[in-house]
Parts: sequence; structure tokens; C-alpha cells
Amino acid sequence: MNTSRYITITLIKIFLVILLMLILFCAGLMIGYGILGSGRMMDVFQMETWRHIVDFIK
Repeated sequence: MNTSRYITITLIKIFLVILLMLILFCAGLMIGYGILGSGRMMDVFQMETWRHIVDFIK
């Protein structure tokens, strides 16, 4: 019984770390594009923004 509890707790920790990483990644994108890049923060989630960035790199 202890083994299954340990595995469950470990999986929950891994899930929380991945979720936190995703949230911080999105926050970093918003800060970088909105504050440092002088754009609107929510525009970073639009497909046109990413097309423009990819076209700019190419």
C-alpha cells in the first residue's frame, strides 16, 4: 500500500511541475511580447503573431 501511495504522490508532483512550467512559459511569453516588445500581451497567443515571427526569422 505504501508503494502505490508513493507512486501516486510522485506522479502528482511531476504533473504539478509540468503545469507550473507551462504557466511560467506562457507568463514569460506575455511579458516578453507585451512589456519588452511593446505589443499587447494577449496577442502572443494569436497565430498571426507567430506567422510574422517565423517569416521574420526566415
